[in-house]
Amino acid sequence: MSVSVDICAPLAVLGSDVQVPLVSGEKVAYAALDYAASSPALQRVWDDVAAYAPYYGSVHRGAGYLSQLSTDLFEQSRRTVEEFLDLREGDQVVFTRATTDSLNLLAGAVPAGTRVFAFETEHHASLLPWRREGLTVSYLRAPRSHDEAVLRLEEALAGAGQGPKLLCVTGASNVTGELWPVAELTAVAHRYGARVVLDAAQLAPHHRLSVRELGVDWVAFSGHKLYAPFGAGVLAGRSDWLDAAEPYLAGGGASRTVAREADGSVAVEWQLGPARHEAGSPNVIGAYAVASACRALTEAGFEALEAREQQLISLVREGLASIPEVKVLSLFGADAERVGVLSFVVEGWNSSHFSAALSAEYGIGVRDGLFCAHPLVRTLLGGEEAAPSECGAPEASLPGERSLNAIRVSFGAGTPVEHVERFVAAVRELVADGAKWTYRNEGGRCVADTRR
Repeated sequence: MSVSVDICAPLAVLGSDVQVPLVSGEKVAYAALDYAASSPALQRVWDDVAAYAPYYGSVHRGAGYLSQLSTDLFEQSRRTVEEFLDLREGDQVVFTRATTDSLNLLAGAVPAGTRVFAFETEHHASLLPWRREGLTVSYLRAPRSHDEAVLRLEEALAGAGQGPKLLCVTGASNVTGELWPVAELTAVAHRYGARVVLDAAQLAPHHRLSVRELGVDWVAFSGHKLYAPFGAGVLAGRSDWLDAAEPYLAGGGASRTVAREADGSVAVEWQLGPARHEAGSPNVIGAYAVASACRALTEAGFEALEAREQQLISLVREGLASIPEVKVLSLFGADAERVGVLSFVVEGWNSSHFSAALSAEYGIGVRDGLFCAHPLVRTLLGGEEAAPSECGAPEASLPGERSLNAIRVSFGAGTPVEHVERFVAAVRELVADGAKWTYRNEGGRCVADTRR
């Protein structure tokens, strides 16, 4: 391998010193290489949350000191996220539970009669929320280049006619890690009067994100992929559709006034702005954790973080390319720009079996299956069945498909180079020598058979 090894130290994350048992009885430092699903929390974020915890209080309208402090912290967190995303004047930040929650919130605010466009390559969170009464959804076929993606969108919008239109597009694929031409797609969408929501779940943790520069109308992302603990997400962008829609949740905080009418009914005046869609007691700790992660990544410098990650990507790509039995999945070609997410299959192996062996015999955590992007993975696999295995695949396939699944390795700012090197060496050894243990299906998962 010709990759430089002068990779700077990773950001400190929780769990970096956790020892996990191997099937052999030994213990080894866990190599967490499933960042695309959930990244480990930054130590800095955890410390910030712990420092605030003793001062926890109710948010909004509380008269006590801790309530006022928590309210200030919550609203300052909103301003931190605004800065992190480089929002325009008039844009707003709504705190949600995750990207999926954010996109479902927006789907409920889209005006009736809107035509929604999404490539079939999207994660289910950005593929499925639009399937509701009053909206028409057009799923665009998987493009094989940036130019083709732009062309397919332009052709679709040219025939869309009048009325509101919305494009939902990912910034970086959760399957291949490949970057999408967001600015170019947005320019085309706006030319035809369409708005754009960006699924930045995989983009925000890896790249500087400027809503102002990309021109998108909304952006959605999850805290648990941005080195914050579970439980909080963000929908940020234009306020008009959100202010015109019924609240996502009806309840306290979303209502400005509630009054009994003479006929016995209840009249409600809803809030405008973020409060309209943040009913109930908000997840202050979650919002603060997201803001802390935003500050930490900004202060570390995305230029340095991206350069480090590209070195890790090169280590993985060159390592896998040196193993003839490994096929890396790609829409846009081997040279496409990507974040630290790669999916692959191994000739002669069922992907569930291979992933189980990486865990049980090497202490390496990756993911296998269809990654909540079933149409995309099926397209990339071309309908090819995985090798037979006693383990099978953890996710259901279409009728007639015995086993369509792949392996995904993903990493980021907290990944030590040793984990990536161990992964490549483990893949090479498993392909050359096979697994040392037998494996069986247990509850839909492939596990080492330790029965004797």
